[in-house]
Amino acid sequence: MESLFTWLSEVGPYAPLIIFALLVVTGFSLPVSEDLLLLASGALASTILPEYTVELFCAAFFGSFISDCIAYGLGRMVGDKIYQMKAPEKMLRLASFYKKYGVLTLFVGRLIPFGIRNGIFMTAGAAKMQFYKFLLADGIACLGFSALLFYLAYSCGKNYESISDSINLVGLFVLVSIALGALFYFWAKRKKVLAS
Repeated sequence: MESLFTWLSEVGPYAPLIIFALLVVTGFSLPVSEDLLLLASGALASTILPEYTVELFCAAFFGSFISDCIAYGLGRMVGDKIYQMKAPEKMLRLASFYKKYGVLTLFVGRLIPFGIRNGIFMTAGAAKMQFYKFLLADGIACLGFSALLFYLAYSCGKNYESISDSINLVGLFVLVSIALGALFYFWAKRKKVLAS
């Protein structure tokens, strides 16, 4: 993250174009993190490139949206071949979500990273979801998600000094919470094993 952020800050006015291009590439399921790019654009806008705030947000939103349309188009073109991949049961499960929940699947799917998001968009295309429905539902979901991540990174960048002062306390709280959660999990599991 730090090296990407440093490189984007060095290219200055070209950062929005680079973020846009990298986001578009994610539509082809290449290993580029959409979430990381959205966060980087917000952080850049609040710290190093405040004069490009609008351009960075537009690049983040439109890059994500076009990426989704590419994934949808790939699913539409390849169609049934998607269901014959190595994990057809996962694709069939996604298709059943569309039948059961409709466009709500797009809203929830927008929040799930690491390839699931693209799988949801490809499945929408393969299931022949009407394109205008896809554009409308995904456009709303993408705008909300992009704005949220951009705003969070922008706010953190603006408040970097106060956040860095309290990061040790937050880190300690997170570690203690994880440890307590793990202890509770193993305790409950052990108790369940002993009861059976």
